[in-house]
Amino acid sequence: MAQERAVPPGALALDELSGWPEELCRRELPSVLPRLLSMCQHSDNWIEHIQILKVIVKMFLPHVDHLTLEQTFFSQVLPKTVKLFDEMMYALTSQAKELSSQNLEIQTTLRNILEIMVQVLGALTGCVQHVCASQESIILENIHSLPFSVLHVIKSTFVHCKNSESVYSGRLHLVSDLLQALFKEAYSLQKQLMELLDMVHVDPSVDQNDDILSMVVVIHSLLDICSVISSMDHAFHANTWKFIIKQSLKHQSVLKSQLKHKDIITSLCDDILFSFHSCLQLAEQMTQADTQDNTDYRLFQKTLKLCRFFANSLLHYTKEFLPFLSDSCYTLHQLYLQIHSKFPPSLYATRISKAQQEEIAGAFLVTLDPLISQLLTFQPFVQAVLDSELDLPCELQLPQCLLLVVVMDKLPSLPEDVQTLWCADNQSSEATTRTPLLKAMFYSFEQCSGELSLPVQLRGVPTKGQAEVAVTLYQHVCVHLCTFIATFHPSLFPELDAALLNAVLSANMITSLLAMDAWCFLARYGTAELCAHHVTILAHLIKSCPGECYQLINISILLKRLFFFMAPSHQVEFIQKFSPKEVENLHLWQYISFQALSADLKRQTAEEVATVGTAQCREWLSSSHTLGDLESLNTVLSSLLALCHSAGEALDVRQQTAIMEAGSQLWPFLNIKQVTGQPCVQQTFSLLLPLLGFFIRTLEPQLISQVVTLQTSLLKFEPPDHVRLAMLDFLSTLGKFFIPQAIQDKILPNLSCIFALLLSERNWLIEQHALEAFTLFAEGTNHEDIVPQCISSEETKNKVVCFLEKTGFIDETEVAKVERVKQEKVLFWELFAKVTTEESKWSPSQPYAKRAHPELLLEEEYRSALLAAAGAVEATESLLQKAPAPPWLLMEVEALQERIEKLKRML
Repeated sequence: MAQERAVPPGALALDELSGWPEELCRRELPSVLPRLLSMCQHSDNWIEHIQILKVIVKMFLPHVDHLTLEQTFFSQVLPKTVKLFDEMMYALTSQAKELSSQNLEIQTTLRNILEIMVQVLGALTGCVQHVCASQESIILENIHSLPFSVLHVIKSTFVHCKNSESVYSGRLHLVSDLLQALFKEAYSLQKQLMELLDMVHVDPSVDQNDDILSMVVVIHSLLDICSVISSMDHAFHANTWKFIIKQSLKHQSVLKSQLKHKDIITSLCDDILFSFHSCLQLAEQMTQADTQDNTDYRLFQKTLKLCRFFANSLLHYTKEFLPFLSDSCYTLHQLYLQIHSKFPPSLYATRISKAQQEEIAGAFLVTLDPLISQLLTFQPFVQAVLDSELDLPCELQLPQCLLLVVVMDKLPSLPEDVQTLWCADNQSSEATTRTPLLKAMFYSFEQCSGELSLPVQLRGVPTKGQAEVAVTLYQHVCVHLCTFIATFHPSLFPELDAALLNAVLSANMITSLLAMDAWCFLARYGTAELCAHHVTILAHLIKSCPGECYQLINISILLKRLFFFMAPSHQVEFIQKFSPKEVENLHLWQYISFQALSADLKRQTAEEVATVGTAQCREWLSSSHTLGDLESLNTVLSSLLALCHSAGEALDVRQQTAIMEAGSQLWPFLNIKQVTGQPCVQQTFSLLLPLLGFFIRTLEPQLISQVVTLQTSLLKFEPPDHVRLAMLDFLSTLGKFFIPQAIQDKILPNLSCIFALLLSERNWLIEQHALEAFTLFAEGTNHEDIVPQCISSEETKNKVVCFLEKTGFIDETEVAKVERVKQEKVLFWELFAKVTTEESKWSPSQPYAKRAHPELLLEEEYRSALLAAAGAVEATESLLQKAPAPPWLLMEVEALQERIEKLKRML
């Protein structure tokens, strides 16, 4: 047996120690280890330090009691090792700029440093392996310095490797082999460390101890490393995350209140978004290439798998730590929105093939659904989604709308208190306010103007035996909203009523229409009594609504639609309660379609409206004809017009004649000055035109001539749009009328002039109606010679031809169309915000005298008197054209002329 050598009395010879047998190392440990540790602590030479460290780890560490590892070795050596490692890293970074193939000295120096660093990592790996091999269960306190030292050098190494392109610039190839070795050693070291940490035991019976705090620091240090390696090695990145989640859950009972959950959730969400965007980029590249390279596709599938892994990790973590995620709900909400903003049907989605859309949806997006299910019961998440101050950019508005649809789908299966949390107004005691779900749904839907106008397509609800059909955003939201209403909890009906009514009253037409569709579903799904109750409420609202406003228009449309769903017995009760025999109820009957009534009820109510309406017209004609009375006259005319449109066939000849005569007698009281200057007269004009148009076949030719002449004169003053639309309504009916030869010279030139002016309009709404009116006139008229005169200009002729042939549309690619809609959406919301701000300043359509100061009331009386006088003169002119004047007329006219001269002298 070889003779065992004693420890030399002077300086320790490291080479000699390296050859000692195991038994000698164990026996001499008490005397040799302190001297080695002292040498290691006092050595600032990198090479010497690593040599000492390697000897200690290889020869003496196996013989140190595992309970004293921290005090005996780790705490004595590792801080100095970390310090020297940092110095080496600094030397690398600071001298890398001088690296070149010509500068061999710097090249050798840097390569030597890298080699030493590789050895340091190897020595630390030996420390970790020894701890793993010597213990089955590890108390972190016994090795406290080891994991923190290892994590520090690992992160430092990965950061350096990640930044190597910029650090070494174009000279990276001179050290790339050693950098690769350094990365691999750090990679191996971290794997060993995670094995060690997996063996750590934290006593759950102790609420607060150093091990708990140390484990928290370890987890967050690994989290920092994740952010560094995310773009370097996807598999390694995923495994690190897997370990973080595993350790968080393993020690959940003691770590749950200590972990920085917001940091973990934020990092995980960032990694989900990064991998998702990478996946979309790969899919886009394959779509643009129009070929499927196997390498690209495998990379796409690998990245997609990574997306799914991160999403499942988030799902698992959220499930276990939900009560501690209050300050992470905004991040989770944004994650959902950001993902869906980059995926079809979003206008801002990456353009990828249908096949890859299906793959991404099936492998990744499906994991977001259970995530939302977990969060639904969590009040802070409700607050984040329904925050009343939520101000989303355009690209996140559709995802928000789709998220709210998902919430509506899930709520019916949850307890009442959760439904109340989402659907009811929050208490005023809360620091921040949130919008009830349905109100938020309508608001979010309203913001998707671009997606609605395109319209974007979504997957429909599959039905048995039928293929799945794509649906528009409007259909998607409407179907799911109605389904939600059908399952709405009775205790929340007041919130439902309020939300539907507020949406119906919206200034946004498409939002109001959605609410009306939902309300009509409710009327059909609910009881007949509920429908009748709603109709009665709306009727009272209409009767109490002052003046004209868009809210009144919206309510009236809803009333008209709901009236069709009323049971016949309830319709009878409605007629009795709001009898058309009463003048004050005519305001209501102008908004009701008589088509909703049975034949007998239609005949009865039509007769009552016609009788009362024509009586009111005669009363106005026999009165002083003041502008103040025009408002009530306009209500009468509107109800008569509604009657003719929806129940004209129910009127007998006597009733039709009475209505026609009333309109004919009212027309002479209109003149240019009043129509151009008084909104209430404009409304009268706009009501009389379609009313007369309804009886166009039986009107006196002379009256038609007067109507056309007045329109020609009126167009010179650029009347409002609604007046021009009423003109077009009347003109479209003239194709049914044969103009007598005697007055053709008066009517036809004016008619061609009117059509020519309106067809040349730049206002798209007027232009469209003008084309439609002209088409109806041209198809029906017997006066074919007038048609070319109406479209004399080449521009107008081309416009009409394109309209008839349905050509001339802008040839727009799908991409260009989406870009245009996106720009229009931004512009629309800027304008809508401005209009909403100014809404209170809009003036109602009332006579000026109604809003005048007391001193102007007399002026209104003057105007009324002159209106009556002018009407009388026009009526006399009309009579003179029909028959010779009686002998006494001349004397009366001369007497009137003398009185007019006297009035002029009084002015």
